Amino acid sequence: MSPTATVLPEHRIDRLWEAATAGDEQTATATVFGALEDGVPAESVLLDLIAPVQRRVGEEWAANRISVAQEHAASAINDRAVAALSHRCSARPADDRGTVVVACVDGEWHGLPARLLAEVLKLRGRRVDYLGAQVPTSHLITHVHRTGPELVALSSSITTRLPAAHAAITAVQATGTPVLAGGAAFGRHGQYARRLGADAWAPDARAAADHLDRGPLPRPAGAHQPIDDLPHLADQEYTMVARTGTSLVRAVMDGLEERFPAMRDYTAAQRSHTAEDVAHIVDFLSTALYTDAPELFTDFLVWTAGILDARGVPARSLHPALDILSEQLKDFPRATLILGRAADRLAGTGPVIASHTRNTV
Repeated sequence: MSPTATVLPEHRIDRLWEAATAGDEQTATATVFGALEDGVPAESVLLDLIAPVQRRVGEEWAANRISVAQEHAASAINDRAVAALSHRCSARPADDRGTVVVACVDGEWHGLPARLLAEVLKLRGRRVDYLGAQVPTSHLITHVHRTGPELVALSSSITTRLPAAHAAITAVQATGTPVLAGGAAFGRHGQYARRLGADAWAPDARAAADHLDRGPLPRPAGAHQPIDDLPHLADQEYTMVARTGTSLVRAVMDGLEERFPAMRDYTAAQRSHTAEDVAHIVDFLSTALYTDAPELFTDFLVWTAGILDARGVPARSLHPALDILSEQLKDFPRATLILGRAADRLAGTGPVIASHTRNTV
């Protein structure tokens, strides 16, 4: 029987949170070891202590209550806490089941969710090859050919990495190896994992380990191309938007000067941040085109409105940006439909702070 979730005292979670945000590795490690000494199973320390603190890191960043530097520092402390626990706890000897390769999608730099899964699987007696964050697909396939694993567990938290995830899924399946997808990028209910043809999906490390404990995944039927899963890609809208992303960002920035007069008084730093925001909008639009999922873009815009509001930037600045993009892409029916739906939703929805793609475990 697999371990179940443990409800830990709030003071213990708060202590780890305070240590992580203060960059206090010693106290963070002592908190983790203290939980073990009090009889909390190692898996529960990983998933019911460290993971909730990491989720809180992302939520506090989104609400503008901690800085980017604090976010990175806290994530690093949590990662080292996982490493300390791994060295402290002896995993069960690996059984005769095949190796599980755990890797992040190319360009995915949130490595902690995958690391948690790797540690949980080892605690449950699995042989694991943990390849870490930002694994190029070509390197992943080389490793799969060399080692012949039972399956690949593929993690992604950044939604705009879904096209890269799809490339990895189809490439791994072409070797005859099944893929278990996980992470916030694949949707709250795994809808994008299914759309991209993954063999299975799990919402978190515990569910993924439970899934694998029930038995091996069936081998994929054979090689196929991304367009077999997503026939709408034949219209080339995704390709064209992805290729012209830089010029689209430039067009929006030029147009905003006239349509959002307050921008004329922006400092160089503010202009740089605005350009980054516009680039994210274009990236999410191209991802929505790739997956043919308008709601993916709409949800991102609502989340962005909340982020801007928390930082004292008027969310109304998003509307002219959407208008300019619609004008630039007037000959792309799917793109204009996605932009229109997002604009309508934004007009009727006040800013909302919500979890989106950062540090979700």
